[in-house]
Amino acid sequence: MRTHGAVHRVIFPLLLASALPVSVHAQADEQAEEEGGEEILVEATRTGRRVQDEPIRVDVVNREEIEEKLLMRPGNIAMLVSETPGVRVQTTSPALGAANVRIQGLKGRYTQILADGLPLYGGQTPSIGLLQIPPTDLGQVEIIKGAASALYGPSALGGVINLVSRRPASTAQGELLFNATSRNGQDVTAYAASPISEGLGASVTVGYDRQTHQDINGDDWADMSGVERWTVRPRLFWNGAGGTKALLTFGAMTEEREGGTLPGAAAPDGQPFVQAQRSRRYDIGLTAQVPLESVGALYLRASGVTQSHCHRFAALIENDRHRTGLAEASIGGEAGAATWLVGAAIQADDYRSAAFPIFDYSYTVPSLFVQGEQKLADALTLAGSARWDGHSYYGSRFSPRLSALYKPGPWTIRASLGRGFYAPTPFVEEVEANGLSRLLPYAKLKAEVVDSASIDFGFAQGPIEASVSLFASAINNAVQLRAVDAGHVTLINAAGLTRTRGAEVLLRYRWDAVTLTGSYVHVEASEPDPDGPGRRTVPLTPRDSAGLVAMWEKHGRGRIGVEAYYTGHQSLDDNPYRTRSRPYVQLGAMGELVLGKVSLFLNAENLLNVRQTSYDPLLLRSRAPTGAWTVDAWAPTDGFVLNGGVRFRFGGG
Repeated sequence: MRTHGAVHRVIFPLLLASALPVSVHAQADEQAEEEGGEEILVEATRTGRRVQDEPIRVDVVNREEIEEKLLMRPGNIAMLVSETPGVRVQTTSPALGAANVRIQGLKGRYTQILADGLPLYGGQTPSIGLLQIPPTDLGQVEIIKGAASALYGPSALGGVINLVSRRPASTAQGELLFNATSRNGQDVTAYAASPISEGLGASVTVGYDRQTHQDINGDDWADMSGVERWTVRPRLFWNGAGGTKALLTFGAMTEEREGGTLPGAAAPDGQPFVQAQRSRRYDIGLTAQVPLESVGALYLRASGVTQSHCHRFAALIENDRHRTGLAEASIGGEAGAATWLVGAAIQADDYRSAAFPIFDYSYTVPSLFVQGEQKLADALTLAGSARWDGHSYYGSRFSPRLSALYKPGPWTIRASLGRGFYAPTPFVEEVEANGLSRLLPYAKLKAEVVDSASIDFGFAQGPIEASVSLFASAINNAVQLRAVDAGHVTLINAAGLTRTRGAEVLLRYRWDAVTLTGSYVHVEASEPDPDGPGRRTVPLTPRDSAGLVAMWEKHGRGRIGVEAYYTGHQSLDDNPYRTRSRPYVQLGAMGELVLGKVSLFLNAENLLNVRQTSYDPLLLRSRAPTGAWTVDAWAPTDGFVLNGGVRFRFGGG
């Protein structure tokens, strides 16, 4: 593949030392805000408006919901995002438990995961990365569905998930959590935050997580991989005179993950096959906002990330290093009923493989962008954004997005059209899970381009909140994996459009301390068949899914919740046991008892003990062309899991 090493060696150090813009958008739960509740600030858009005035739909998981999911799975954010309608966490490697986030039926590689508006987990977040992010220090999670390249460039073709950190309170506070599971897993997380001086505060989060490998169905293959992980993230927050703000963050993570055959066991070919991965990640990020007299404000953002991995596939070792950097500056302001923002950015993405240097790449992407909103009437707002990216390998790309908001009475209607693009890398889901050894060199790929549209109808009055969303997307030149022979695969651009159509329905009712939430999602996704003429249903995309959650919560006393989730039929690819999955239902229940500064919690997941291996083997009879020894995961592999623990709070808050 073409490289731009000389340019990258100049650009990358500059990115680590530069600064870039923060999106500053105010959003709140609309009903709560109308009743005088606390306003919630959102960073996932760049327009600076409250949620009820925002033409772009942003789904927000607030701190209360994060607290609930934190007790269910303290070690990572997978459960936190998976229970949002239209968002699905898909296991990509049953051997290691890796998973990515699919938004409205699109592949996980199209989802950009940010932290405080920064790509601190890389431009294309690795599938394993989702399981390496603890939720302990999150204040809220913001989700934009649909093409967001106009906001964040070529890694946000399918949408954006922005993880917003907790801000220090006016007094020192902290918490310590211990958790253990019935599958011999343990988690310890600690969070502390404190003001340091006038306008300056700091926080730090530390986590340790471990899981022993588990062979639940007795086939000598680990249904749950062994994991040991350390994470640490300190942050500095500064609020200066006149509205100047800044955030500086640093993160470090180290993880050992092992799956495959158990010690002394063998795969179906009679040989042991241990699959393992050692990961190291270090990142640094900066955001700043500086008021400009009579103009508005200057917004700066900068980040740098370096990741190294040692992949083991039996006797084969694949070592690699991945570095990404971002620098951005913009100026924004208001003019009457209009808001505007213009800016420039540059991104760098560099990958190096010790075993397969033919797949190395170095990309630089300078960008220019402009955004604007105009309030045409009390109930009508229009917004538009456009971005030009000059990709060093895939050329110039233009990504526009147009949105409208209409609010008659208790109703809210949003409509959005957008175009985005994705710069292909070798790491589609199958290659990322099984390594580069089976991937043949391929012809130059074309950039993937998506057109997406959505319309949302919302209603909120009294204790009732309801919404219906219709969405559609069409991807041109989608990259697909095609088997060449029994032991090799290659990458191609699909000969036709990958189409997705669907609808989301959400209904919520609040009565005193009880909240009932029901959701339903319907998705129809089809793509050109990579192995022949015609089209096929996109594998691992449930046509229908639904959820029902009931939660009772009293501040200072505790909470009790029950939930049920239905997952419908999924089309399967290269599965010798079936071509379509079985539908299944998962039930869960949790409770927390608060005793002053101490709380005890217990959570039961998958009460019906649904496991894929209850229906079919997970292991293949022979290795797939990708190198995999297992079929795709279309249902849970860990079955019923009980976890519980204790949480201590210190100081104020």
